[in-house]
Amino acid sequence: MYGKRGGEVGQANRKRINEVLDKKLERSSSKGGEGLKNKDRVLMLDEDKKASVELKVAEEPETDSEESDVSGSDGDDSSWISWFCNLRGNEFLCEVDEDYIQDDFNLCGLGSQIPYYDLALDLILDAESSNGDTFTEEQHELVESAAEMLYGLIHVRYVLTTKGQAAMMEKYKNAEFGRCPRVYCSGQPCLAVGESDIPRQSTVKIYCPKCEDIYYPRSRFQGNLDGAYFGTTFPHLFLMTYGNLKPQKTLQSYIPKVFGFKVHKP
Repeated sequence: MYGKRGGEVGQANRKRINEVLDKKLERSSSKGGEGLKNKDRVLMLDEDKKASVELKVAEEPETDSEESDVSGSDGDDSSWISWFCNLRGNEFLCEVDEDYIQDDFNLCGLGSQIPYYDLALDLILDAESSNGDTFTEEQHELVESAAEMLYGLIHVRYVLTTKGQAAMMEKYKNAEFGRCPRVYCSGQPCLAVGESDIPRQSTVKIYCPKCEDIYYPRSRFQGNLDGAYFGTTFPHLFLMTYGNLKPQKTLQSYIPKVFGFKVHKP
């Protein structure tokens, strides 16, 4: 169920985490060590990317190496949170405020659920970490997975706050969660919902406030997102908060007929 996301997201995650965890080493390295540093970083990428990265490193002038590193880090997707939420399949997620993440009270209890908790939190906040300099590729992948789950468990708490619900309201108004596939709901915008609050139990579904039923998302990429990142409470609390957005429940239903006569129920 979750293996499909690993292959697609893993490559982008691996590049991102190498940049974050090795940032401190890059800044302190001398010009003489740049060639060795870049060579080591090439070895941590996928085989199909080696040729293009090696060519880029070879053509880069030594005198401009420090300037290019600085401009490259500033020109990237502004933050890990923005980059992660814009990945294909993560469109349902909203961007959690960094101030909310930095408040330890909001993260209470998550440290015991997430392996590599401190490194995963540093990765989410784009903070420098000296502990990652000696990490192997396998350990990097574990931190990637931990950061994804940690952000999801922070996200489910954030969307129950005033700011979080305001961010999700914009998605709801733009029908970013999809529309109800039921004909008599007439394209009613839906909300994301989980069938369980426990991670890795079920994938995300969409809830229609008109017929009050749940459906699979149209996109298979979005359908692989963990339902615990939204939880069982969010859509119902959202509709209680914004009561003016709740549509009237439809009473119309399809009636099966044969030659114009209703089918008798056995």
